[in-house]
Amino acid sequence: MAEMRPAIIKLHEKGYSTREIEQLLEKACSKPHPNVESLKKALKKAWKEISLETLIKAVDDFPKRLKACIDANGGHFE
Repeated sequence: MAEMRPAIIKLHEKGYSTREIEQLLEKACSKPHPNVESLKKALKKAWKEISLETLIKAVDDFPKRLKACIDANGGHFE
């Protein structure tokens, strides 16, 4: 895992928008859900909180993130 760290950091530097999305999803999954429906509800709520601007940035950043992954010889891609 230690050898993957630079690749992870480099990928995260490529797009702040993906961290925003990740934080919302982590928030939705921060507590155990008693069933699948509860999890689905939390994820749908988180999805609705993601702004269109953030989604556009994430899509626009994807080629740069993919190139960073390729440059890292695969490494760890999120």
